Order: sequence, then C-alpha cells, then structure tokens
Amino acid sequence: MPAQRLVDRHSLKILNMESAGIPSNNSHQQLMSAVEDNDSGLESTAASSLVSIPGERSKMHVSCGGVTLGQWVTMAILCFVNLINYMDRYTIAGVLDDIKTAFDIDDDKAGLLQTAFVVSYMVFAPIFGYLGDRYNRKYIMAGGVLMWSLTTLAGSYMNSYGSFILFRLFVGIGEASYSTIAPTIISDMFVKEKRSHMLALFYFAIPIGSGLGYIVGAHMASSLGSWHWALRLTPALGIASVLLILCLLEEPVRGESEGTRVEASHNTWWEDLKLLFTNKSFMLSTAGFTCVAFVTGALAFFGPSFLILGFKLIPGDDSAKEDVSFKFGVVAMLSGLIGVPLGPFLSQLLRSRYSRIDPLICAAGLIISAPICFFAILSPTTNKTLCYALIFTAELFLNLNWSIVADILLYVVPPSRRSSAEAYQILFSHALGDASSPFLIGLVSNNLKKILNPDSFTIPTNTSVPVTSSDVVDFHSMQYALFITCFIEVLGGLFFLLNAIYIRRDKEEAEKEASCDALPEPTHFIANDPREK
Repeated sequence: MPAQRLVDRHSLKILNMESAGIPSNNSHQQLMSAVEDNDSGLESTAASSLVSIPGERSKMHVSCGGVTLGQWVTMAILCFVNLINYMDRYTIAGVLDDIKTAFDIDDDKAGLLQTAFVVSYMVFAPIFGYLGDRYNRKYIMAGGVLMWSLTTLAGSYMNSYGSFILFRLFVGIGEASYSTIAPTIISDMFVKEKRSHMLALFYFAIPIGSGLGYIVGAHMASSLGSWHWALRLTPALGIASVLLILCLLEEPVRGESEGTRVEASHNTWWEDLKLLFTNKSFMLSTAGFTCVAFVTGALAFFGPSFLILGFKLIPGDDSAKEDVSFKFGVVAMLSGLIGVPLGPFLSQLLRSRYSRIDPLICAAGLIISAPICFFAILSPTTNKTLCYALIFTAELFLNLNWSIVADILLYVVPPSRRSSAEAYQILFSHALGDASSPFLIGLVSNNLKKILNPDSFTIPTNTSVPVTSSDVVDFHSMQYALFITCFIEVLGGLFFLLNAIYIRRDKEEAEKEASCDALPEPTHFIANDPREK
C-alpha cells in the first residue's frame, strides 16, 4: 500500500505536477511532513502537515516567559502611551488653583474643564470602537494620539476660558481613539492568566500617569512661572509615541489568542448595540465601573485643591501648593502600584475555586473603600499624615477594579465586538462617571457656599497664614460635596454583586460564539502520494 499524506487541495496539485514531470518549485519551505503507514502515526502528525498560510505576517519569535519580543515591544508602547494619556489628563488638576485664578472661575466652571474633555471623549469612543472592529487599529491609534498631542500643545497657548475649553474638547476626541482600541489589541495577543497579567501592567498607567500629572504639572508651573508650561511636556512625548506605534507596534489578528481567526465584524451598529445591551455581565460591570469612574474623577480632579484648603486651617501648617500636589501624586502612584496588580493577583489565586470571584473582588474593593474615603474627607483639618494614609488606603481598594473590569469585558464579549464593547463602556462610564462628577461636585460646592453660614464654623487664629470666614466656607462646602462619592462607591459595589450572578453563564456564551465566528480552516483529506508506487 503506498504511503499516505494529509494534504489539502493545493498541496495535492503540487504532488500531481511532480508526478507528471512538471518541474517543482525550488523553495526550501517544507509544506508537509510524511506520515507513517499506521493509524497512530497518521493522527500524531496531522497537525504538523498543514500547509503554511500564504501571506502570514512575520513576527519576532524571540520568547521570554512565553511572550515574543514583538509582543513585549507592543506592550511597552501601549503602556507608555497609556501613561502619558493619563498624565496629560490630570496635569490640569495639579495646577487647578492657578487656572481658576487666571480665568477668574469658580468650582463649577473649573469642573467643567474636565467634563468638556470627557464629554467629547465618550461621544467619539463608539465611533472609534466601530472603526476598530473593522479597520487597521494601528493607524487609528496613531492618528488619535497625534491629534490629542497637537491640540494639548495648542491649548497651552490659550488665554481665555472659552478657547481653552474648546481645545480640551479636541483633546478628548484624540484620546478616545487610543483608549477604545488598545485593550482589544492586548486581548488578541494573550489569553487567560497571561492576559490578566498584561492588563494589570497596562492599567498601572492610570494611577502612575495620574500621579505624574500632578507632580510634573505643579513642578513645571512653579519652575517656569506659568501654568501654561505644565501642558507642554506630554505633547512632545505623544508625538514620539506616534512614531513608535507606526514603526514598531504589531497588530495581532482578531481572536488570535483564543486559537481562532475572527473576521472583522459585518454587523451593523444597531445589531452590535442590541447584542451588547442584552449581555447582563457587560451591562452590570459597566454600571459598577461607572461608579469607579465617578469617584476617581471627582477625587482626582478636586483632591489637591481640597487638601490645600483643609491644610490651611491646621495651626502652624505652611504647605505650599506644589508640595501638596507632589505628595498627593506620590500617594496616587503608590496606591496604584499595589492596588492595580493586587486585584488580578487575588483573582488568579481564587478563580480556580470560585468562578464568580472577579466581580466579588470589585464589589469588596468599593464597599471597603467607602468608609475609609469618608474619614479621609473628614481629616484634612486635623492631621496631614493621617489624611494621606487614609487617602492611600481608600485608593488602594478602589484600584483593585481597573484590570479586573477590563478582563471581565474581554471574556464576556466575543472578539468580533470587543472594540465596540470597549467604546460603549467608555461612553457610559464617562457620561455618568468622571464626565459628570467634577462638574456635579463643583456645582454642589458652589451652591453650598451660598447657604452655609460662616458664623456656624470656628475660624482658627493661630495658623501660619491668615484665614478668613470665606476660606472656612470654601473648605466645608467642598467637603460636603465630596461626601457624595462615598455613597456612589456603595452603589457600585451593589452592581458588582449583581454581576456575580450572571458572570459564569455569559462567559460560556461568549466562548461559544467566538468558536462559531472563527474563520474556517482549509479543507484537508487523505490522498495517495502519486510519487509513491
């Protein structure tokens, strides 16, 4: 009996050409391996005998810890861009008092600066999500990063409130392209535990970048004598990152990490929306994450200025603005360094025993953080060290959520809709989260100033700088407004507890749909090798 080979139709054509005396291709690429004339040998070599896929993209295969060099380079670029993304976003918070003085604005208009940025960010996120599921993600990201870099730089030269807020709107459009697409590239490179670890690495950039934004913003403004300079460092880093994206970043095939090759989505926008809205785990995790965004946005934006108001009322304290911004930034970074990886670490530790552990960790983080945050908001007029310690602890538990929420989205949504899912999560979490919270907190604070009676507060007399009744009212009005964040944290915890009910079912359904969406493999069949007689 002649030896057999497992071949596809194209390979069989090559064999027939050789048997007919037609010269064969002299390429040294091995198309198939011989199969021994027995059943076990045939099965064992089936996988190795598949014909190479024409046009397969070349990759850097040097591996470290099971991750190729190309994947490490791509991760480094994504993390770097995410870091300067959040650094740029919170630079304004580090110099907020200077901006309020320059434009002569109150808390509500100051909060509107962040709200305007996030509104454009969330409105354009679904558009970039739709494009990211259908077109080359690398070029979409590069264009978006270039846009926010140039508009941030242009905004630093504006000297009126109206023109400055207009450029903040443009910055939001550019950042939407990157934040929507980057997590989906990570999901297409890695799977399971490795994906969780890489997402944790990616989301390190949120607290680290935010902390650097406070520190660098305040330092640049202090050193160069103007708050405008605080906005001119990140654009240079952003333009450099565009070159890195275009030259070095690898875009993986959609669904590649799951062992499938998924076509770009052909669903309409409305079809994608209906499928996502009926996904209970996606909707509940998005609702919980919206609460995280609300609290983070309010505390991050008003935190330094609130502490400056409170520390001014402590007898003998002489904290400078840049000193408070620096320490607040360090606390934010340290809480992120511990909290962001702690979330996925606990998840990996407990997931084998508790399949619903991810939303439960998120719920616990928010519910534990709420009372600690309450006492942190109470403490600025009593003890600075205690205040910073409470802020650190509250933010640590809050930071447990970031990479876990991203991981939940990626395993309850199939690959063909992930960019759209990221976009809609950004839309809702920012619309009701950090887009509205700075303006809402500022608005509540301003209205409280009108009704609080200065005579009901004790004005300290032995402080390092003179304190007026207006200073006391400003502090307490902001303090009462920030208490709203504690209630929102508890609400977010309840959403994640509900999410735990549906998480296992929705994960299984997403895996089933991903396998159905996979591109079909080439047809293979057993054929006699005409060269064997």
